[in-house]
Amino acid sequence: MESRQRPRVLIADDHKLVAEACKSLLEPEFDVVGVVTDGRTLMLAAEQLHPDVVILDLSMPGLNGLDAGEQIKHKSRFTKLIFLTMSLRPDLVVEAFRRGASGYVLKQCSDDELLIAVRRVLRGESYFSPLLTNDTVKFLLHHSEILQLLAKGKSMKNEQEKHLSIRQSEVLQLLAEGKSMNEVAYTLQLKPETVAFHKLQIMITLGIKTDDELIEYAVRHHMIRLQ
Repeated sequence: MESRQRPRVLIADDHKLVAEACKSLLEPEFDVVGVVTDGRTLMLAAEQLHPDVVILDLSMPGLNGLDAGEQIKHKSRFTKLIFLTMSLRPDLVVEAFRRGASGYVLKQCSDDELLIAVRRVLRGESYFSPLLTNDTVKFLLHHSEILQLLAKGKSMKNEQEKHLSIRQSEVLQLLAEGKSMNEVAYTLQLKPETVAFHKLQIMITLGIKTDDELIEYAVRHHMIRLQ
């Protein structure tokens, strides 16, 4: 019986140690078809090797990751891009998703996180690192067009299939009741930045772009009722 073909991954990072570490981590589960160290070589490799996922850094010689990734997506819209970077800058996170990213992972993350990111984007979901700062989360929340792009990867056949975790449901209800993020954090004994992160995840999962839509969802699902 013919074995199922493994997903193909292409890695691009000008730090060879990082690239080789990623290769060693991913090889047991995925077919790592190449490792390159600059943006122009990446574009050629992507055209020749037809990867399912490209893991790339933002800063690379020859051609930066944002421009290279955008051109790869233009030629092959089914190829998933995961940016693996040290940068916590909110504007770069937003720009990465505008250019076609499916994932944004920090190099400070655990090994398991990169594996999780690859698995999720292959399922058609979006992924961004929980290590992103509170400022980044708030920045994303104020860019509805990015939430819409992220939500595309979370779209389901019907609303009932859009599952929230228990914690996300708790956060959603309290926010819909009109509590501030600080009040929600106090009630649930969480950090305010953790609440902000949960809110972002909720909005992405449900395809919600505004607080009014969040309240409408809570009312429609009998989490709260309008007085």
